[in-house]
Amino acid sequence: MIKLFKTLLFLSFFIGANQSYSADSYGPIDVITPSSKSAVWINPGLLSYHFDQSQNFNAVNYGFGGEYQFSSVASITAGAFRNSHYHQSNYIGIYWQPIAIGPVKVGIVAGGFNGYSSNNNGGWFPAVLPAFTIEGDWVGLNLLVIPTIGDHVSGSLSFQVKFKVFE
Repeated sequence: MIKLFKTLLFLSFFIGANQSYSADSYGPIDVITPSSKSAVWINPGLLSYHFDQSQNFNAVNYGFGGEYQFSSVASITAGAFRNSHYHQSNYIGIYWQPIAIGPVKVGIVAGGFNGYSSNNNGGWFPAVLPAFTIEGDWVGLNLLVIPTIGDHVSGSLSFQVKFKVFE
């Protein structure tokens, strides 16, 4: 796991090394100035590190997803993946990331998921998650923090590599 974190840390610095934001500077933390954008990103699913390592969770959540970035601070996303319980899940949501810490955009993703039997019998349910994003010219990384919520949600850090296909 330490090897994975080192690789992702290296990748994040490599991706964000030439990234600049239009921001109102407040020191190391910046407020991103909203501006129109038009970019399409695709992803092959997620990699998840589950906090409870005693369970047999699926950590390679392959699938297919897309993200349409319509603003410097917002984008819409949708996709499907094989979830941590080895079932098919779908998602739809919107990212809102108005803060930058260096090259990392910080905010939330809000939307809905399905495919988890412990939530709404596998039906759709809402979620709001902390989201961190770093983007280069053609490759990016989303980090989602999924909290543990009783018997309903098993917490994890989920990493999503994404590739820009249109700008």
